[in-house]
Amino acid sequence: MERKTLTAAAVLGLLAVGLAMPVEAKTEINLWYGLKGYLGKQVMKVCERFNAAQDEYEIVCTGKGNYDQALQAGIAAYRAKKHPHILQGVETATATLMLSGAIYPAHQLMADAGYDVDWSDYIGSIMSYYASSDGKLYSFPFNSSTPVMYYNIDMYEKAGISGPAETWEQFEENLRTLKASGVACPIAFSTYLWVHLEQFSYMHGEPISTRNNGFDGLDAELVFNQTSYVKHVERLKRWYDEKLGSYAKELFGVGTRESFATGKCGHYFGSIASHGTVLKSAKMKWNVAPLPHNEGVTPNNTVVGGASFWIMKGFDEADYKGVAAFFDFIRSVESQEFWSTVTGYVPTTRSGYDALVAKGFYKQEQYAGREVAIESLARTPPTPLSRGLRLGYFRQIKKIIGDELEQMLAGKKTAQEALDNAVKRGNEQLRRFEKQYQGQSLP
Repeated sequence: MERKTLTAAAVLGLLAVGLAMPVEAKTEINLWYGLKGYLGKQVMKVCERFNAAQDEYEIVCTGKGNYDQALQAGIAAYRAKKHPHILQGVETATATLMLSGAIYPAHQLMADAGYDVDWSDYIGSIMSYYASSDGKLYSFPFNSSTPVMYYNIDMYEKAGISGPAETWEQFEENLRTLKASGVACPIAFSTYLWVHLEQFSYMHGEPISTRNNGFDGLDAELVFNQTSYVKHVERLKRWYDEKLGSYAKELFGVGTRESFATGKCGHYFGSIASHGTVLKSAKMKWNVAPLPHNEGVTPNNTVVGGASFWIMKGFDEADYKGVAAFFDFIRSVESQEFWSTVTGYVPTTRSGYDALVAKGFYKQEQYAGREVAIESLARTPPTPLSRGLRLGYFRQIKKIIGDELEQMLAGKKTAQEALDNAVKRGNEQLRRFEKQYQGQSLP
């Protein structure tokens, strides 16, 4: 009797231990991102939505400051073998990441994980920026945007301007008309290279560098001092000299976007991702329009900005199954609708955009105008000169160009002199990059 009791107790004890055993742990996936503030919080919501949608994987998303800080942290961590599975990389770091040796190409990941992806669904000018020369996607577009022109309708109506200008020539006349009507700040502006160099060149089919803007080889050389960009820079200098607006560095800590959103200035050029931010602040009637182009030009598409998600090497197959599942989740129509709604960034696929159109998304007052960005991105199929650029150290090069243009605005150099020197100094950066990756080729 006693023995039977002990046996029963032992069985009960084993059952209790079994009941206390934890359920199978989820596979943990780590993602580092470079967005702060409101946008950083929305990235966290994307991660929370993925974790709630399935019970096999747990994605842990960590903010690493801004884009540059996230990139530096990711590279340092890779060298120390303490890197994340996914790293958010700004679009201008594409060449560096492609050549880093640390990347597991997106198209290969999805094929290895058994996903049949319709890559043609991605909007052409978005995909081409992050794709190899033969059109295979190397990273997943995430926070994608393009610049547009924001304009103050109330100021237009007071000045008798019927609508936004399609050409730069008419835009400059509109600035003068606004000034004559009593508007103190027709535009809050800067030499903003994403708009005034990059998009200007793409839209006009003019090279920023040789070798099809670097796509065809690391031996590319800058040539923007030989295109109509020179005349465009002279135009910006004219606005500055004639006080047709307020220059960014003279806004005393208030950015160009804020100067527009608070009704102080009549225009600003900025990302469509700022649409929601302007909406929260603006007390006037306003809208957005495509970037202007030169008279006599049929413009090409604009090009994507923002960042994408890069997959880092060094993990096992089970982990990469989770990474692929996350990317399958964020490319879904439902995920793109969520992201576009809460941020202002554009859908990355045609199916995502079509779903928003079908729902009447762009007819809602708070979202009206955001379709302009998609229309600009998809205006034409990308050409060799309108698919973006693939230049090393381009963030450093942009800093050089900006410094030279400041010299021009200060009257110390002509536009041509400033751009000639920017090209000379920028080419030195390109040669450093070429030397660093000597013997390698861009995919």
